[in-house]
Amino acid sequence: MAEAPLLPRKDQEDAAEEGPGRWRSEAGKLAYLALPMVAVSLSQYAVQVSSNMMVGHLPGVLPLSSAAIATSLASVTGFSLLIGMASALETLCGQAYGARQYHTLGLHTYRAIVTLLVVCVPLSLLWAFMGKILVLIGQDPLIADGAGRYIVWLIPGLFANAVIQPITKFLQSQSLTTPLLLSSVATLALHVPLCWVMVFRTGMGYTGAALAISVSYWLNVAMLVAYIVMSSSCKETRTPPTIKAFRGVGVFLRLALPSALMIW
Repeated sequence: MAEAPLLPRKDQEDAAEEGPGRWRSEAGKLAYLALPMVAVSLSQYAVQVSSNMMVGHLPGVLPLSSAAIATSLASVTGFSLLIGMASALETLCGQAYGARQYHTLGLHTYRAIVTLLVVCVPLSLLWAFMGKILVLIGQDPLIADGAGRYIVWLIPGLFANAVIQPITKFLQSQSLTTPLLLSSVATLALHVPLCWVMVFRTGMGYTGAALAISVSYWLNVAMLVAYIVMSSSCKETRTPPTIKAFRGVGVFLRLALPSALMIW
């Protein structure tokens, strides 16, 4: 008669680990990372939504129509493109951090920031002529002119977003979601009164809402950079920029372009 093994077999251990307890443990880990990132995304989108709500209180339908079209075009032709390209860092930074290659993690982030800033140059030129492009495709001239003015004031925010997205992936790969959450919520809290002042107190009208978005995005950049520079949590991954950041762009683009096209 065969004797019972002194130690359980591997498949028996795996079977013992399966069940409600393991499911709750995995769900808790997922929620710990996912829920703050959901709040971060909602806060970032709420910056643009709150600006449109402010514009909606201006007299007439032209300001809101122009701002709505400009916001939609900016999301499709600019912000979503940057978000998609930065998604490549989820793979690159995740691999580098898992392999304890902390210096490489920083290089990937610098490389992404430089690449996205370069991409913003042709995008900003496209935005600068967006009013004329809308007229060419048959949009109402008044709305097209208003949308063109609005999106021009979003150009500084486009460059800020090119920095925010890689930094977000940099911190997310290290499970540092709390600073992302706090900075996004703080940015939204500051943006609402700032937008109100820019729209109703400076005489800029609906274009003030676009400028407020750009200023708020740069405030978010400042908060995140300050955290990375001063926090001990980023001590090992905080690497100074070097010439290596300009190399290996092809590897980044091979992952970034398909991701960008998918989200776009």
